[in-house]
Amino acid sequence: MAVFKVFYQENLTDRIIREDTFTKYFEAESETEVRRILNDSGYNIEFIEELSDAHLNYEKENNSQFKVENL
Repeated sequence: MAVFKVFYQENLTDRIIREDTFTKYFEAESETEVRRILNDSGYNIEFIEELSDAHLNYEKENNSQFKVENL
């Protein structure tokens, strides 16, 4: 399992504007699995990034809102 950081807009009709982008973290087997599960979420997915161990540790230490959701 890996942790993926998902950058998204809350509504499918929203234009992608960096300042309005939200992030969530998901544990999954692959990016494809994340996309499949979030397909019906209503999110306008901008980008999905698999986090390296170093990046994951950085997020844990520097992001007070950090929480990994299981799919």
